[in-house]
Amino acid sequence: MSMRARLRWLVAAGALLLGIAIGSASLPYAGFHGEVFVEFPRGSSSGVIARRLAEAGVIRYAWQFMLVRVLRPTARLQAGEYRFHQPASVFEVFRRLVRGDVFYYELAVPEGYNMFDIAAAVEKLTLMPAGQFLKAAKDTSLIADMAPAAETLEGYLFPATYHVSKHSSAGQICRQMTDQFRKVWKELNPPPGVSVHAVVTLASLVEKETAIPEERPLVASVYWNRLRLGMKLDCDPTVAYAAILDGQYAGSIQRLDLQRNHRYNTYRVAGLPPGPIANPGRASLEAALHPADTSYLYFVAKPDGSGRHTFSRDIAAHGRAVAKYRRGRR
Repeated sequence: MSMRARLRWLVAAGALLLGIAIGSASLPYAGFHGEVFVEFPRGSSSGVIARRLAEAGVIRYAWQFMLVRVLRPTARLQAGEYRFHQPASVFEVFRRLVRGDVFYYELAVPEGYNMFDIAAAVEKLTLMPAGQFLKAAKDTSLIADMAPAAETLEGYLFPATYHVSKHSSAGQICRQMTDQFRKVWKELNPPPGVSVHAVVTLASLVEKETAIPEERPLVASVYWNRLRLGMKLDCDPTVAYAAILDGQYAGSIQRLDLQRNHRYNTYRVAGLPPGPIANPGRASLEAALHPADTSYLYFVAKPDGSGRHTFSRDIAAHGRAVAKYRRGRR
């Protein structure tokens, strides 16, 4: 065989082998069961990434990934934690890393969660210890321009579902939540000069008192009316929050809790508590900004278990509503 023929043969053979190699990288593969998570720290080389993918069973051979890398030398592979749960070709895996299709945890924060509830949810997702989140939630610099009187971020960690990565810091998560609060607050178009902190604090009381949408403006009206008259708010959820802050909440309000000498206990201290007792949603914020026009001063739960309340203008009517509630409970 002449040198030229041998060269042509080698080129043809090389092209064939390259085609086979590329073909193998195009076939879906999964050497794992269920799902697998693979993390690539910032600065990981292509070789390290290829080896970890092969060790996890995401790809069959590390050299397949390196071959795709040779074909796409300028592509930027992004660090992060990736979730693989179905067969995929090496090309598909490579494209995911280029897109930065990292795995995000869903942090669900319902309306009425306080910062302790959120911290527990963060810990349950194994993102960080609850104490780490609570430490960040005490940094008020994120909302100091809006609410200089705020002592923590309580009330400003807006309820929503957030997508966070394994490497999200507590501060970053708090920023996501306060940024969402700012967005919603702006959309509500509050009147000029309104005290953000006072409105958010009252909205948190409304949020904890009723889950019935049409009742929120009524509850807000009760509290604003009481504030104007200098009456104590007598809000049960503030009693619970005071016990939580003291580390003595038993899951329900006890008689001793009502007597607790605490600045958040509105049975003992007149006026609004020093800050929110939970994180209110949009509807409760709107109710606090635009309460119903009523002369109600009292409300008590109805005995039918509906979650609704009876509202009263005077103590005599309220007494009758309370008696009806107690009879219904018996």
